[in-house]
Amino acid sequence: MYEGAIQDLIDELGRLPGVGPKSAQRIAFHLLSADAADVNRLATTMRKVKELVRFCTTCFNVAESEQCRICQDPRRSDEVLCVVEEPKDVVAIERTGEFRGRYHVLGGAINPLEGVGPDQLRVRELMTRLSSGAVRELILATDPNTEGEATATYLALMVKEMGLTVTRLASGLPVGGDLEYADEITLGRAFAGRRSV
Repeated sequence: MYEGAIQDLIDELGRLPGVGPKSAQRIAFHLLSADAADVNRLATTMRKVKELVRFCTTCFNVAESEQCRICQDPRRSDEVLCVVEEPKDVVAIERTGEFRGRYHVLGGAINPLEGVGPDQLRVRELMTRLSSGAVRELILATDPNTEGEATATYLALMVKEMGLTVTRLASGLPVGGDLEYADEITLGRAFAGRRSV
């Protein structure tokens, strides 16, 4: 246990998601030994993010203006809407260069054990967007875990009567993976999602 400002920094860093006590201590001592200009640049950037970044009023992705760059892009198709859990999922899909539609960020997934139900997510806003009639296909790109599957199932039931094509991202074996290391669920999904060659 340290005292004063260094312990305060370790405590604050430890509150960040994915940063345990050892990592917090390591980061704190790195900052302590780093050049003052580097630390000031980091602090300035953190303040700037807090002041400038907000959520897009349309899709709830991160943005520095009222709408994110994807919602502002007129070349994007309004007919396909991809539902994701978090803004980081938008970035992952965008990196593929395969999707040219629009997004809707839920802000999480249904997780009853942590008290997260549909009312804590942006489901109401999604239903409002879908009611315009412009969307023809809804892609459910939630995580392939228990919470993501529950969220996808819930959303599929919610939009069932709207006449939309509802799809789910395929899941299965990663490229370069070995069958012997795949878990049963992943291998089962790979069999269920097999395609002709």
